[in-house]
Amino acid sequence: MLQSSDHAALILEAERLRPTSVATLLDQNSDRVSQLTISGAGLTLDASKQLIDGQALEALAASAAGADLAGAYERLVTGAEVNITEERAALHTLLRGTAQDALPALGEEVNATLSRMRAATEAIHSGDHVGASGQRFTDVINIGIGGSDLGPRMVCRALDDPSPKLKTHFISNVDPHDLDVVTRDLNPQTTLLVICSKTFTTEETLTNAQRARSWLIDGGVSENSIGQHVFAVTTNLTTAAEFGISEDACFPMWDWVGGRYSVWSAIGLVIALGFGWSTFASFLAGAKAMDEHTRAAKCTQNIPVMMALLELWNTRYLNTETHLVLPYSQRLEHLADFLQQLTMESNGKRVTLDGKAISEVTAPVLWGSAGTIGQHSYYQLLHQGNRRFSADIVLPLTNGDVNKDAHRKLASNALAQSRAFLIGRSAEESKALAADKGLPSKLAPHFEMPGNHPHNTLIMDSVNPQTVGALIAAYEHKTYFLSVLMGLNAFDQWGVELGKVIGKQIRATLETGEGLEELDLSSAALVKMWRLAND
Repeated sequence: MLQSSDHAALILEAERLRPTSVATLLDQNSDRVSQLTISGAGLTLDASKQLIDGQALEALAASAAGADLAGAYERLVTGAEVNITEERAALHTLLRGTAQDALPALGEEVNATLSRMRAATEAIHSGDHVGASGQRFTDVINIGIGGSDLGPRMVCRALDDPSPKLKTHFISNVDPHDLDVVTRDLNPQTTLLVICSKTFTTEETLTNAQRARSWLIDGGVSENSIGQHVFAVTTNLTTAAEFGISEDACFPMWDWVGGRYSVWSAIGLVIALGFGWSTFASFLAGAKAMDEHTRAAKCTQNIPVMMALLELWNTRYLNTETHLVLPYSQRLEHLADFLQQLTMESNGKRVTLDGKAISEVTAPVLWGSAGTIGQHSYYQLLHQGNRRFSADIVLPLTNGDVNKDAHRKLASNALAQSRAFLIGRSAEESKALAADKGLPSKLAPHFEMPGNHPHNTLIMDSVNPQTVGALIAAYEHKTYFLSVLMGLNAFDQWGVELGKVIGKQIRATLETGEGLEELDLSSAALVKMWRLAND
């Protein structure tokens, strides 16, 4: 956790730099960009547009040392019990081969599961495993929710290919419209399901799984042949068997991997099925490369450490309220959705590891969308609103064999927004603009923009399996390091569990009308309204 002396030093540094503009810092130091640009595992982080200088950076580095981020990372990857409320390790890094020498038995389990996943994937692609009618599979539907959906969904969109091995689809919402729309144009005879539920009891997932099973049967797949069309990622082999899924078609979910960190496990089976085993292996390799960078690089040359320190700096000391992730790539359109869960479910906490209430803010609210869409939506608030924010602009340099003019325009928008966040528009420039428009000078303030919004630029050569793996791993480690600095448990989610408990109570009341007296007056009235509309 952040030491009190380091906290005090950072307060002083923030007060010193608060009146300063980043543009001035750039003008004053011709080496600033090179000094604040670091690379690793195929990614480059340009932090030169952050409100920091050499002195503030030293204070942040001292904070990292005081909180022993390097030691915390070693404890994470070697299996220490970092999830104290559930008494578990958090070994998502082991899934991509990191520190297997420290945990040989678990490493063997992981490798055995990967071998089974590969065999299953290649049997589907070769035609050795076909549907009940003897036809080869053309589509795969992943049925899960939360970490069993957001990670694979984001990766499959990022790796989109005009000629995939199988077309990938996702169902997560218990709203029946979700499944109905996804299955509308699919052929049950050539569709494979992957059901992701550790306990095989998750309400939304099991409801959708049962409806998908019925859809298969209605489409001509016999009950005895259901197993040919379904894989499961679960530890509940008994209930899976009752569903019609054999043990050979079930892949494990270990309790030392949290849902939001699980895309590297069998939860990522849909990625392999969609794009091939070599693609999934490259995805794991990219993440492992970021693990190795994180383990080896010094503090100020370490991408995830710097991302965590800068988020702490902006959130706690410069009082930014939200953090935006703005990928200038349509392939990464689901990145912010995935990172919302990773960041806010991990660090949206109100007590420290020893149970003491925290008076300062913890995780920032994270949001964003693919550029340039947001520019015609909420960027107005960013430029002229009065809420403070920080941002990551994610920019792939190349985009495959696409229209070069459109690709150039996309990049120009990314760089233009970065510069606009930096410089804004001054009072003098606004007066000149008003005059050019023939407007009185009293309207000039309407054109002013303060600028000086701290942000990173994250650069990769292209969106490919390795860089996507490295990008996700970088944000995972940033999230963990931030939890260490703030003294939080990044690996439980009791707020999510509360909603599940109350949900079961209310579902029973919606079904029977009984138990209204146990609810508050507002909830009871809403239950009555729903029952009246649906009876």
